[in-house]
Amino acid sequence: MMKRNIRLKIEYDGTRYQGWQKLGKNANASTIQGKLESVLSKMTGESIQIIGSGRTDAGVHACGQIANFHTDCSFSCREIKEYLTKYLPSDIGIVTADEVSERFHSRLNAKQKTYQYRIAIPGTVNVFERKYLWKYPETLNIEKMNKAAAFCLGTHDFLGFSSVKKTKKSTVRTIYSIVIEEEHSEIRLSFTGDGFLYNMVRILTGTLAEIGAGSRDPESIFHVFQSKDRKDAGITAPPQGLFLMNVEY
Repeated sequence: MMKRNIRLKIEYDGTRYQGWQKLGKNANASTIQGKLESVLSKMTGESIQIIGSGRTDAGVHACGQIANFHTDCSFSCREIKEYLTKYLPSDIGIVTADEVSERFHSRLNAKQKTYQYRIAIPGTVNVFERKYLWKYPETLNIEKMNKAAAFCLGTHDFLGFSSVKKTKKSTVRTIYSIVIEEEHSEIRLSFTGDGFLYNMVRILTGTLAEIGAGSRDPESIFHVFQSKDRKDAGITAPPQGLFLMNVEY
């Protein structure tokens, strides 16, 4: 008999976690995956392994992480959601739980993802949002940032905009849109693409911020694509401003 395949939509504040993925070197580190598997295993009496759509880094947040797990348990999806809500820490929430086909895989079936990065505008007060913003010290020119962002659209080898070491896997990705907007006391950068390399959004954000601050030219984007060398890109923006917003299938 086939196991049921349950899909979860999850939101979490990643501040106190070492990212999504359970770590082989330090199995006791607090991770989102570890917390979910612990509660699900107690609920089902099975050894549950949960698959996430992507591995958010330490300190990164999610509003729309998708994950799935297989189980023989007879709990309804409503009961699964209620149990998780009751026993998970308050900084991890289950938005929805539904049963999907046996073949659904939250990572392999994902078609596109959207990440958002939030930067505080210098001189503004952000008392209640301070843990979720990058306090970049300089005023940013959004027009220059948008010009550079346009150069990133389409299909490119983003190796230079990542922390990926040597790999046999392709580092070519397609970015469909980058939207940069000033909203209230912050600047929000939204990236939608077919997938993102390790630290890619944070390095793109750091690079665009340096361009907005005038310390590098928009055309420097082309040099990074050509060299494929991480040192030619900008700084890595800190994790607290990054949110996984949405995954589409």
